[in-house]
Amino acid sequence: MLDSTDTEILRELSRNCRGSYRELASRLKIHPTTLISRMQKLEKSGVIVGYGAHLDLTKLGFEFLGVVQIKIAKGKLLEAQEKISKIRGVVAVYDVTGEYDSVALVAAKGREQFSGLLKSFLSIPFVEHTNTQVILKTVKETWQFEAV
Repeated sequence: MLDSTDTEILRELSRNCRGSYRELASRLKIHPTTLISRMQKLEKSGVIVGYGAHLDLTKLGFEFLGVVQIKIAKGKLLEAQEKISKIRGVVAVYDVTGEYDSVALVAAKGREQFSGLLKSFLSIPFVEHTNTQVILKTVKETWQFEAV
């Protein structure tokens, strides 16, 4: 269970995780040792899973972004998802409800790479079929929201 101090730490980190422990502790009005201890607890419990930069894939040359819905044969879901997650160009894989069993977000630098990426899904055993939607424009993309 998170208390108000943990919640404030997470809010500050989601706004900006750059800077020193001392700077963050000062903004939160707590001692740096308290901050470090609490962050270690949040990391160990799996609430904080990592730190990093939010990248704009299109500015890095990834012209083709897509959402791939995947139908997988019964009983082979986890095995197929694991293989899908290892394909170069797969950004995320989700286990979902509905007509399809899984959804993957993909990124490719060109049409040929995008085509090969999509065809690689169908070469995986137990993938029955896919449905791909090309992302034309990103309206909003952030994980920096009020989660707590």
